[in-house]
Amino acid sequence: MEKHSSSPAAAPATRSPGRRTYLLCRPAYYAVEYAINPWMDTTAPVDATLACAQWEALADAYTALGHEVLTIEPEPGLPDMVYSANGAFVVDGIAYGASFRYPERRPEADAHEKWYRTSGWKFSKPEFINEGEGDFTYLPGRELILAGWGFRTDARAHAEAADVFGRPVVSLRLVDPRYYHLDTALAPLDDDNIAYYPDAFAPGSRMLLERLFPDAVIADAEDAAGFGLNFVSDGRNVVINAEAVGFAEKLRAAGYETVPVDLSELKKGGGSVKCCTAELRR
Repeated sequence: MEKHSSSPAAAPATRSPGRRTYLLCRPAYYAVEYAINPWMDTTAPVDATLACAQWEALADAYTALGHEVLTIEPEPGLPDMVYSANGAFVVDGIAYGASFRYPERRPEADAHEKWYRTSGWKFSKPEFINEGEGDFTYLPGRELILAGWGFRTDARAHAEAADVFGRPVVSLRLVDPRYYHLDTALAPLDDDNIAYYPDAFAPGSRMLLERLFPDAVIADAEDAAGFGLNFVSDGRNVVINAEAVGFAEKLRAAGYETVPVDLSELKKGGGSVKCCTAELRR
């Protein structure tokens, strides 16, 4: 695993990694059998063996950084289950369950609900359509939830999540179908700050992000197309899609360390590092 590091002097002393717990799902049944986002092409071949090897490299990257990796068992007929972030959104030991927009993915919600309940998490069944951490993220330093809508998640789910967690929720409208989930256009760098791609958002949402996060790391069109925003950060180490070379340089310039992982096969289904990773917050 290649690891690029900025010099110790470049990173603020407060930028230290926290130990995280992540839920992943092996792509045992991964395929692109339907197209529900612009990245999916049913005529393009998918190498399932390579996808599993790339997934293993992602899991190894997390354990090498000292994080705990848990797994949910993949189920036949659910090729997108590898994108485990979509199964729920977890804060304070509460899992707010998913309700998928497209029928092809709806059975995943039941599989995730079963896993969370049997694993001892408090589970909140949703009333409104939402796709878990695909469209929700949390900044514990601000006790603030950021939530996307426009393609997959019903905006009414934002108020539902606010009630479940007792946290304020900032609604952000997504407008570019290539960035159909919030986690393809925005991600937390640490407990207080984010990186994002402005053009993925409606003008009002963009202005709101500018006010809330004046020190955000800003991505450009090339960064976003390389799934550079679909990263996972522990506050210092950023596990990022290897294709997003330019964006990784921006993160290092901002004082973060980057751990590139090649997820080219999984990108064919419209996901990368973050899509494959659900964070479990106690």
